[in-house]
Amino acid sequence: MGKFLNGKLSITGRILFVIAGLLLVACLFFPWWRLELIATIYPEGLRMEVFANKIGGKIDILNNLNHYIGMKEISEADFPELQFMVYIVGAIVAIAFLTAISGKVWLGSTAFVIAGAGGLLGLYDLWFWLRKYGTDLDPMAAIKIPPFVPPMMGQNQLANFTTYSSFQLGGYLLGAGIILMLIALWRFRRWEKPAVEQ
Repeated sequence: MGKFLNGKLSITGRILFVIAGLLLVACLFFPWWRLELIATIYPEGLRMEVFANKIGGKIDILNNLNHYIGMKEISEADFPELQFMVYIVGAIVAIAFLTAISGKVWLGSTAFVIAGAGGLLGLYDLWFWLRKYGTDLDPMAAIKIPPFVPPMMGQNQLANFTTYSSFQLGGYLLGAGIILMLIALWRFRRWEKPAVEQ
């Protein structure tokens, strides 16, 4: 392990880290995840989109509808992770670019571990909030529905609404950046020429 971490990336590996960093920068400008509700009265659909630092879409209308089934109001203030996610991604990008400049495997491994762990925590975080909002319903609500957990990906039926949830471009860019880091670290020995001893 020590030999691996003390290694150097080849030019190809460094280029992959540059591309990975650029993908992570780009992911900040696009939604990571989307939930869309469609019903007869809303044929155009009602969308909620989650970005790295905000929640977009027709949140006011969704909150009005959620009130009738006793669901808690969706508010960015309740998601503290939105306040620092951009900084975490920025730190990973900085380490990725430093890896590209220096070629040091331990730096690249640091970027990959942080990004990979963050990605897994992000998936858990999304599941946690979907579960919390779908199961913590007010029993005194005007419309009684059984607790539910919207899927992270896929279709679901909620009363007279059909919901569609899916990861979006930002999420895929983030995932692609993490995968490129892994490929660079995994394949660097085959691409790297033996170092000449000083």
